[in-house]
Amino acid sequence: MTVRYTRDHEWIRLEGDIATIGISDYAQEQLGDVVYVELPEIGKTLEKGGEAAVVESVKAASEIFAPAAGEVVEINAVLNDEPGTVNESPEDKGWFMKIKVANAGDVASLMDAAAYKAFLETL
Repeated sequence: MTVRYTRDHEWIRLEGDIATIGISDYAQEQLGDVVYVELPEIGKTLEKGGEAAVVESVKAASEIFAPAAGEVVEINAVLNDEPGTVNESPEDKGWFMKIKVANAGDVASLMDAAAYKAFLETL
C-alpha cells in the first residue's frame, strides 16, 4: 500500500484497484480550520486533474483535484458533520473519497513521500 502525492497537495493510497484520496498535512495547515467539505456523489466519474471535491476553511475555499481517473465508490460521510477531522487526521481519518481507479498508471506517475517532502522544501 503506497501513498503518492500531487503538486496540489492531494494524496492517494491505492489498495488493489480502489484508491483512497485526501489532502496532505501541509494542505490542511495552509487552509487553517476546515469548516465545510463538499464531497462528490457516489457513482460520479472523475477525470485525472478534474475537480473532485471542495473544502472550505476559515481562510478560503479550495478545490480538491482527482489525482487519478476513476469512479467514486465511497465518501467519508463523517466529514459532513465533522469537517475538522481533515485538520486532526488529514492522511488517515480525514480522507475524502474512495474511487475505483481506471488506470493504475495515474497513481504510479505521482510523487512518493520522499519526492513530495523534497517538493515541499521548494515552496
